[in-house]
Amino acid sequence: MPKLSVIVPFYNVQQYAPDTLRSLRMNARRDFEFVLVNDKSKDETPAILDRAAEELSDVAQVQVLHHETNGGLATARNTGLDAARGEYLTFLDGDDWLAPGYLTELVTAIEELGCDFVRTDHVQAVARSRTVHRVPIGRRGEVLNPREAILPADRSTSVDYAYAWAGAYHRRLLDKGLLHFTDGLRTAEDRPWIWKLHREAESFAVVSLLGVFYRRGVASSLTQIGDARQLDFIRAFDQVVEETAADRDADKLLPKAVRTYCAIIAHHLSDESKWEPSVAKQLRAMSAAAIQRMPQDALGDVLDTMDLRRSAKLRRLRRRITTAKAAA
Repeated sequence: MPKLSVIVPFYNVQQYAPDTLRSLRMNARRDFEFVLVNDKSKDETPAILDRAAEELSDVAQVQVLHHETNGGLATARNTGLDAARGEYLTFLDGDDWLAPGYLTELVTAIEELGCDFVRTDHVQAVARSRTVHRVPIGRRGEVLNPREAILPADRSTSVDYAYAWAGAYHRRLLDKGLLHFTDGLRTAEDRPWIWKLHREAESFAVVSLLGVFYRRGVASSLTQIGDARQLDFIRAFDQVVEETAADRDADKLLPKAVRTYCAIIAHHLSDESKWEPSVAKQLRAMSAAAIQRMPQDALGDVLDTMDLRRSAKLRRLRRRITTAKAAA
């Protein structure tokens, strides 16, 4: 069994894949496994991966998997999870990269702490700019209860730092069904995933380890494209709210889930210029319907305590659909 499996989906990233693969080589060990998933790329990415597999196989264990149809990031990660053999698992996106030696430090950290998973800080890269982003938890190098890290509702917490690649995960989480993503989600795929992890895992820790470089501003990234695929955030947060409502601590956790959902809706509505006109219209309709589906008591409390700009935007949506129902 490999000590660590690194699952890396690639889709149309021929410009960036060489940097990603080079960084894997600079982290390679014989007991590490790189699971490279080509999500039906239309450019030269598949050929780049096949060549890299031959070169990387000299220094690590390598699998290259090719999808016959494009399924999106969540599905590609699931393909990698199904094939991965490691005692520990982590992720990397095909346009990001790692600092030399980072993976060895990551494995050392989770082994020494003995917990289910660890979270790490990361570096955001925009062109030549670099900014450190930290896990919103102050206690470092200490084993903690994941459920307790979901709250408080009105502050940024670990479930808001939803980057799957910022950490490592023991295989027992995979065996328990806690590491797979909601199949087919095109965006916000990390959100139901991180909530499930914090609700159901038994232990975690945050370590002050920098080594993942997260590339922002990539033209082909869904975060830069205002098409209908981005509306999958509605499906993702519906899942978060539904699953949290069924939790034994729903009365405590639901306000956080609803507040986060509302904040994301308000964020997308405030940036309508990036959307195609037909998608912007769909966004408003789907957001209004989502507000109606939320637990109304929790929603009322959230709107009363949220800042005026966002709460006003959401209240208008809420009134619009209520008025439409009354007219009907």
